[in-house]
Amino acid sequence: MILVIDLILHKPKAYRHLLHNVINQKTMKFQGLLWKLAIVFLLFEAHRCLILESGKGKTGSSMSFSSLVSICLKVLADVLFGNFMFLLTFFFMIKIFFHVSITISRRIDLLLILMISSYFKIFLVAMMVWEFPSSVIFIIELFCLSSNAVALKVMTESTMSRCVWTCFFAYAIKFLVTQILELILLGQLMQGWSQISSSFLKSA
Repeated sequence: MILVIDLILHKPKAYRHLLHNVINQKTMKFQGLLWKLAIVFLLFEAHRCLILESGKGKTGSSMSFSSLVSICLKVLADVLFGNFMFLLTFFFMIKIFFHVSITISRRIDLLLILMISSYFKIFLVAMMVWEFPSSVIFIIELFCLSSNAVALKVMTESTMSRCVWTCFFAYAIKFLVTQILELILLGQLMQGWSQISSSFLKSA
């Protein structure tokens, strides 16, 4: 319990104890843990997207089929491609700021600290029970960004400013990519449905 409180308070000693003592590749089933964390992380991301879509008034019992397809494509693009671009930017910024080579083992370690330090996403579960404005999601994302930065600082023993900028650029690119994808998918769906409607009217 004390460790959880220290993690919420962003104490580097708590992150150091968690990353170096509690989670050890030699003393636990590391690969299994990594896959489980990845699945949970992606589920939280999908839930985050659905909350944002419901906040825009796009979900409901009276949804049309085209709206349902649009939301599914948006969630899929956000979860998969958005996080892919997030990781790509994250690794790229580490290579620039920290001047280190990104080996496979280092990538695995970085993935692990990212998913573990994103534990604030568990508060998304509370939004299933109690009603909160969708703006709360951005507050949770800010907590995740700061937690990621502290965990990265503990792992790399670098300055806090470099870690914050690394995480900030990764989150910013992810946000921009998902917004661009949403506009592209929306335009394609509108064009496709307009073509179907016009062909149906011509045949009638």
